[in-house]
Amino acid sequence: WALNPLIARIGYGRVERLIKPAEDFAKERIFGCHHCGQCILHSTGMSCPMECPKNLRNGPCGGVRANGHCEVKPEMRCVWVVAYENAQQMPIYGHELVDIQPPVNRRLEDTSAWINMLTGADQEVPAGWVPIESIEVVSKSER
Repeated sequence: WALNPLIARIGYGRVERLIKPAEDFAKERIFGCHHCGQCILHSTGMSCPMECPKNLRNGPCGGVRANGHCEVKPEMRCVWVVAYENAQQMPIYGHELVDIQPPVNRRLEDTSAWINMLTGADQEVPAGWVPIESIEVVSKSER
């Protein structure tokens, strides 16, 4: 973000108080935001994984019904089915759907995801968690 130096000078806390109401208003109405403080919409086909009744951030639970609906809320389409369909239409970030996401850090709830991204707070992990970078991922070609 080009404005990060200016925001840092003003103070992240001050700017958060100004932008959080607008962030909340827009994200609630457009994406059903649950205010996790770690927004990954661009990595999930603009489908909020916090809409999943199980709050899964790394793909479907395995209980997706044959019609693409949720096993917990049968009237609702699975968030991950929607994410997959949407990601197919996203030439820039669509490939990020397969990236491993860290678990939700509940300490960031009700804080500005935009400010957390600028400060790096959305990448910090609490003591006892394994950093995402240290998880070995095996690709199909390595199996």
